[in-house]
Amino acid sequence: MKFLHLSALFAVTTATAGAQAVSSAEFYTSQSYQYGRFEARIQFAPGDGVVSSFFLWKNGSEVSGTFWNELDFEKLGADCHLQTNAIYGNPSANHIQAPVLSTSLCDQFHTYAYEWTPEYISWLVDGVEIRRETGDTATAFAQNATSGMQFRFNVWPGDASFGGTFDPAILPVYQYVNWAQYSSYSNGTFELKWRQDFSAGSVPSGWLTGNWSSPKNLSTHSPTNVGFVNGYAAVALTADTARGVASAAPNDTTDTSGGAGGAGGVSSNPGTGGSAAGGQGTVSNTMADPGGDGGCGCRVGAARSKRVPAMVLAGLLVGAIRCFRRHKR
Repeated sequence: MKFLHLSALFAVTTATAGAQAVSSAEFYTSQSYQYGRFEARIQFAPGDGVVSSFFLWKNGSEVSGTFWNELDFEKLGADCHLQTNAIYGNPSANHIQAPVLSTSLCDQFHTYAYEWTPEYISWLVDGVEIRRETGDTATAFAQNATSGMQFRFNVWPGDASFGGTFDPAILPVYQYVNWAQYSSYSNGTFELKWRQDFSAGSVPSGWLTGNWSSPKNLSTHSPTNVGFVNGYAAVALTADTARGVASAAPNDTTDTSGGAGGAGGVSSNPGTGGSAAGGQGTVSNTMADPGGDGGCGCRVGAARSKRVPAMVLAGLLVGAIRCFRRHKR
């Protein structure tokens, strides 16, 4: 659970948070998006008691009397195991599954994805579906999250009841995000709308940082603990006296999709955003035409690769031709 109900938040004293002297972080899109595929390539933060997450959130779910909508990938415990959650209802209830994966979540990057449609919600890791919900769960989101949900990433200290036994001596720890992307869904088809590769070195347009207490009230999210290093977004859990992000990041050597560690690929923003609220087309830091036809700016994503594959060059050429034809009409 990412947010406290307001009544619970005010009931907890600030002395509890101060006793840990820990700063956490949250990073999220300003826009909400309805049905589609929500993807991110992530290396979760290590450490017992460290909760590291990629989740979808209906803004305002924490407000008393509101129907809660949230979907989670959460790394928990010293063994870096994964928990998936579907949290919904008024009052909310958490529907948990903990798949056993034969892979490391905290020292390797993996691609995590949600597919949210009117008929089903699924969780995927590296393209393999690990959970699917239909029926009441799908209906709860279709009927009560009509304004869409936001991409959110955070890292924060848990406790023995959730996350493990936290020891501030392990700090700092980091969650790294190579890229994030959203594909809309219509008539059984997913269509890529934008991709964010975090290569600009600062908070991209359309993204925000949190500044509130973390769920267990053992830390406060600090905007300083969201940084951008070598094409990666870094979300940090630190001591209060050492806020900030390290100047180096791990290299995602297995990514072939064109992210910071990949072989290069096309990043594009069609300019529609895909938001249930109307879209804004500025989430990606790639070139885009904010006009009504969706634009066609594209480039080689995160061009740290020395070589651009012929397939990518061909894709760029085809995209340029299509772009030219659209604007000639």
